Amino acid sequence: MRPRRLKHEINVVPYIDVMLVLLVIFMVTAPMVPPASIELPSVGKASTPPVEPLEITVKADGAMEMRDRALGGATVTVGRLELAQRIREAQAKHPDQPVLIAGDKNAKYEAVLNVMDELQRAQVAKIGLLVQHKAGGTR
Repeated sequence: MRPRRLKHEINVVPYIDVMLVLLVIFMVTAPMVPPASIELPSVGKASTPPVEPLEITVKADGAMEMRDRALGGATVTVGRLELAQRIREAQAKHPDQPVLIAGDKNAKYEAVLNVMDELQRAQVAKIGLLVQHKAGGTR
């Protein structure tokens, strides 16, 4: 008489039956559950939209233009002394307004740095540079 061997198999049929019963229960009860409503808190300062940035364009010949998108986006030609005055006026109205510098590709690097220096003297907190991505190039 040979000794009996143990089977090392798991019978999964009862597990499949239980899973199908649970699936049917969820499918029947899901449409009956009311959707949850969430009451969001209100915050005064966060509801105000951010201020549009000021744009300063440095042309190839060193001339500068300033555009305030918050005031409609009209472009105004400004000199170096007038630039500082206009920036101070804009920062007085909106202290957190960012300033973007767009330098022409053929403009001198020194002209762009002079504008950045003038902005730092006017204590502008947010200064950025505008760039244009190359078509088909890496970013």
